[in-house]
Amino acid sequence: MIRSSHESDARPRADLPRVLGASQAMAIVVGTIIGSGIFLIPSEMMRDTGSSSLVYLAWLAGGVLSLFGAMTYAELGAMLPYAGGEYVYLRGAYGDTTAFLYMWTWFAVAKPGSIAAVSIGLARTLEFFPAFHSFGELIPGVPFPLYWSQAFAIAVTWLITGLNYLGIKKAGDFQLVFTVLKAILILIVVAFCFLSPSGSWSNFSTTLLHSTGGLNGFMLALIATLWAYDGWNDLSMVAGEVRAPERSLPVALIGGLVIVGILFMATNAAIQYVLPASAIAASPQPAVTALSVVAGPRGAGFVAAAMAFSIFVGLNGTTMSGARIPYAAARDGLFFRSFAHIQPRFQSPSTSLVVQGLLSTVLLLFLSKFQELFELTIFAEWLFYMLAASTVFIYRRKRPDLPRPYRVLGYPVIPAIFVSCAGAVLVSSYAGNLKGSLIGTALILLGLPVLVLVRRLYPEPTAPIAQ
Repeated sequence: MIRSSHESDARPRADLPRVLGASQAMAIVVGTIIGSGIFLIPSEMMRDTGSSSLVYLAWLAGGVLSLFGAMTYAELGAMLPYAGGEYVYLRGAYGDTTAFLYMWTWFAVAKPGSIAAVSIGLARTLEFFPAFHSFGELIPGVPFPLYWSQAFAIAVTWLITGLNYLGIKKAGDFQLVFTVLKAILILIVVAFCFLSPSGSWSNFSTTLLHSTGGLNGFMLALIATLWAYDGWNDLSMVAGEVRAPERSLPVALIGGLVIVGILFMATNAAIQYVLPASAIAASPQPAVTALSVVAGPRGAGFVAAAMAFSIFVGLNGTTMSGARIPYAAARDGLFFRSFAHIQPRFQSPSTSLVVQGLLSTVLLLFLSKFQELFELTIFAEWLFYMLAASTVFIYRRKRPDLPRPYRVLGYPVIPAIFVSCAGAVLVSSYAGNLKGSLIGTALILLGLPVLVLVRRLYPEPTAPIAQ
């Protein structure tokens, strides 16, 4: 049934307060995307391509593709600025089952897995410093194998969960201030490299003899950049708490990705200015290696600290966005109602945040098993990117009456390019790890019995906002 515009507008849209400004929204985009990737993957990309020019082409292609996705989401987000983001787009276009399976994937595995991976990555980055060397040791007296790094990661997970429990305004202010500091630290790293007499422009013409090379090598490097750029979609999940979303969401999504692209390209250039291709490929942490050449052990320590700081800020954005998806489904009667609970004092989706923290903790306690599990569901991210972006065509055709404060430039070409490329990445991921992808598909489909249970409990969910 297609409801009239009047009926759609009369329906209550959002329960969480709209308290995030455009600057905080942009900080969510920038701060969530920039983690450890830019400091680590240049070595992987060099081994894949074998030349600086192809590394830059991969960075550019990955950035443009991500920008096309952000532009598409900007139209959807400005049109449907509600908590849950992609869940809302999918439900209005493809119905309850598709939206529920998206929610289930993010709730049960992807978001808790991402939080666990980021927090343990923070612990391992801090192991660079002597004070944290004990992170690699087992905790004595525990009845099962548990490392200090796991305990630290669990503590950090609950610290950030607690911050978000206190309300998105506080979490948003934290994200804004510390994202600015993160960008400053990255620019300092870039300046150190380019002002150093140890660097040389000739390094940009060096090549790596034994690289994967060819189209296959370039595609591997492109996938690495897409991983580095990942996280731009998280803003859509908190769209229900952004003030003036019709203006703020497009500005934050597109502007944030442009800023990230500039920082990524500048950091990669700084590393290549200091290190030849062979040194970049040989280093597990090329940014640390570059600063150690420029400023010795103190320089390496500075980059390690910048990496840790960057990861910590990114964790806040991931925690913030993940909790809104089950909240939105529960609000619509498509998940257990307790997840729709809003903490009266702090106006945060408290139940959703706490359960998300608990699931992340479980994964951290059994990290060795979790890593394999998380790899199985990576492909699902691109499956839902493809599906969510494709809804822009459905809404244009079936709901031309919906207000569109922002229309994606180059429609339908730009959304079509993104959807096609997302499909190609999905196929590549599936073919490259067929067994794992099949198991991952099974994990997604495990949500179907849960959906049957939810429908028995709540037989009449609310209608989709854009139905």
